[in-house]
Parts: sequence; structure tokens; C-alpha cells
Amino acid sequence: MTEGSGGVAARAQVPAADQTLAILSFMSRQRGPVAASTIATQLGIPRSSVYHLLTTLLEHRFVVHLRGERRWGLGTAAFELAGGYARQEPLARIGHPVVADLVDQVGESAHLAVMSGRDVLYIVDERAPRRPVLVAEVGVRLPAHLTASGRAMLAAMPQKQVRALYPDASSFADRTGRGPKRPGELRALLDTVRGGALASENGEVSIGMRSVGMPVLDHAGWPAAAIAVTWSDERPQDEGRLRALLEQGAAEIRRRIRGG
Repeated sequence: MTEGSGGVAARAQVPAADQTLAILSFMSRQRGPVAASTIATQLGIPRSSVYHLLTTLLEHRFVVHLRGERRWGLGTAAFELAGGYARQEPLARIGHPVVADLVDQVGESAHLAVMSGRDVLYIVDERAPRRPVLVAEVGVRLPAHLTASGRAMLAAMPQKQVRALYPDASSFADRTGRGPKRPGELRALLDTVRGGALASENGEVSIGMRSVGMPVLDHAGWPAAAIAVTWSDERPQDEGRLRALLEQGAAEIRRRIRGG
């Protein structure tokens, strides 16, 4: 038996594992939640098997079920897997020199973050000389809806996926009393970013500090990460210049992710 045929035989012995991975991979490439029938048709898996596997994935938080729409989307555990990948350093290594260069140009601290459930997880933190110590250190998690990085990534996601992550008021953590506290408020905020505004926060994470962020999109248009700059209210910044520099930084990280 050849090595290749052995691999096929091994997969034949665990079809559920093979099909589960195929379902997650398929869902990760979609722009939003999809119907179980679509998954079954596209992957050639019996519909009964798809429903069984989706139910198991739902129990473990890898998917969410939007009952009213009869669709399925990726759950918080899937985002945690992405965060685990980030913690293993490939994305951090790619992004570190870009973030460091941004700090040199702006003279303020900058960082790179990824989504992990309803949080952002910071994987690169470059502090500018003589600037305040920030909450956003490597390994720290903060509520995505309160941060510029998180808002940049959430605005780049399909609205149905955002609704799945923030179904009601209980989904919203608070730090300083500022920021959205219910789905409608978050939707309005993200609509302004989708409309062309720069993702930003002002005192929602730390009073007296401001941030702006830009998503880093992967080959499928999904926000793989976000790059952001943070500064004190005492040092006003040209946000037009920051936007241009963030766009350049995000484009460079995206090029490096794709191996360009």
C-alpha cells in the first residue's frame, strides 16, 4: 500500500472527522452564515449527516444556529482556534516589523490583534519611546466592540456573523461606561465604519486614550487581524495621515500573509 492510499484508507475509517473538517473549512470561506442544505450540496455529504455534525459542532461552540434564518455560522470556538494559530507566532512574526515601522513613522504606540470569540487578542505590541503604558500588551484580551482593532474587524465581517456574536445586551462587556451596550448601538457604529469612517475608539478602553484601526483581510476577504495606533488625548494626531499609514501597513501584512 502506498503512502497516499494509506491516507485515503485512514480517512475512510473516520468519515465523520473528514466531513467535520470539510464543513468547517467550507464555512470559513463563506461571507456569512449558510443553510445546511447548501453545505450538503456543495460538499456532497448526506443532509442527515450534515445536520448531525452541525448539532455536535453547535454543542462545542464551533458553530451557531440562526434559527430564524435557518442558517449556520462559525461560532466562538472557531475564532478561538484562529487565536490559537496566532499565538503560535506565524502572524505575529509577519506583522511585527510592519508594526515597528508604523511606530517609527507615527511616534506613537501600535499593535496587531486578532479576533478570539467576542474579544480581540493582542499578538504584537510596539511601544513608542516615552509613551504611556497601554492595556494592549501581547496576550491581553479586550472586548472587541470597545476597541478600534475589534471594530475594524467586526465591520469587515458579514452583518449576520456579527449578529451571531452579539445576539443581545448580555453580550456586551463594559470598561469605562462608554461604548455600545446593545446590538442596535453596535450595528449603527459599524455601519459608519462600513460607510468609510475610520474604525476608532475614544476612552472606551482607557479614559484619556484614543485609537484608530484598520483590518487586515485574507484572500477570502475575511479580517485575519487588525493593525492599530493608540495615543493620548494630550497629543492630537492627524487622523488622515494615520489612515494612510494604517492602510499601507495592512496592505503589507496582507501581502506577506499571501506570500507575496
